[in-house]
Amino acid sequence: MGYKIQTICVQGENARKEVDNTGSISFPIYQTAAYAHPAVGQSTGYDYSRLQNPTREEVERIVADLEKGIDALAFTSGMAAIAALMELFRPGDHIVATDDLYGGTIRVFDNISHKNGLHFTYVDSSNEELVEQAINSNTKAIYIETPTNPNMKVTDITKIVEIAKKHACIVIVDNTFLSPYFQNPLVLGADIVIHSGTKYLGGHNDTLAGFLVTNRYGISEQLRYIIKSTGAGLSPFDSWLILRGIKTLALRMEMHQKNALTVAKWLSKESKVVEVFYIGLPTHPSFETTLKQSKGYGGMISFRVDSEVTAIRILEKVKLIRFAESLGGVESLITYPMYQTHADLPIETRKAQGIDETLLRMSVGIEDIDDLISDLNQAIN
Repeated sequence: MGYKIQTICVQGENARKEVDNTGSISFPIYQTAAYAHPAVGQSTGYDYSRLQNPTREEVERIVADLEKGIDALAFTSGMAAIAALMELFRPGDHIVATDDLYGGTIRVFDNISHKNGLHFTYVDSSNEELVEQAINSNTKAIYIETPTNPNMKVTDITKIVEIAKKHACIVIVDNTFLSPYFQNPLVLGADIVIHSGTKYLGGHNDTLAGFLVTNRYGISEQLRYIIKSTGAGLSPFDSWLILRGIKTLALRMEMHQKNALTVAKWLSKESKVVEVFYIGLPTHPSFETTLKQSKGYGGMISFRVDSEVTAIRILEKVKLIRFAESLGGVESLITYPMYQTHADLPIETRKAQGIDETLLRMSVGIEDIDDLISDLNQAIN
């Protein structure tokens, strides 16, 4: 009988690799670059920390267990993970991707991966017909983010998997916004899951990390060769910080969600708020899909206000909520996607996605809900 996810967050599901004989409850930080060999032709199982490090292996074990994968690889950032992922493909390969991706992902795809010979078609992946229409003879993968950043669109993972199988493609899902606590794409048939570990997994806005998780041995073997060769493995200390953060993931995600639902409902009643994008509202167009494939709604909200003046006033007047562009930490943050997370996109692309001067994105933290509502109220009104 497997453990519940709250237990897995704290101790993992599969057995911890005992590399320490002190009985330490907190997994040790192995801050070393190299390891001595007992004799010629013998090894302790560790040679060089670019290849393997006990602390990094421990956080990879926990993340793999949380996502129900066979392997997880820890990188120095979410973008480092995505850059390594692109090394699975060859010049001429084609990828169908969600059009409402994080701006940094689009920047890598359009300016680095494209330069290296990969081709991308961006579509609204919440519309499965558009996804299938975009597939051609050299399509190797469907890359989705659900919910999307920043418009909170939801893609039906199971339907995308059905399309991918029909066309011999792999399915890659960025699961950062919901975390493995609320959504497990591999269980739904996806092949690779991406996380910016900087966000909810770490949870404290104090370190950068990224993860790739897979349930396919061939992909695992390829990715292990790539991370060994390109060298973007997560450092021992940052691995330990993410390990510590994950221990409270279940508690934090419940509070993030509780606060976010209250904030979303409150914003929906404000006269200066034109539209609220939160997947936990029954008014969300994909609410039923969310109920089908996810165990919760998370802590991310986007909302549109009545004017640029109102948007700027909110950003300048919030006191408890911080004007910053990250997400997923215990502190509530609010950001201006047009000028921050998606600033590198061409203006016509931003406008087409509805990312304009009136759109704000909020990562709802775990502070007292009355304090958060009070801060929003004074900033808006």
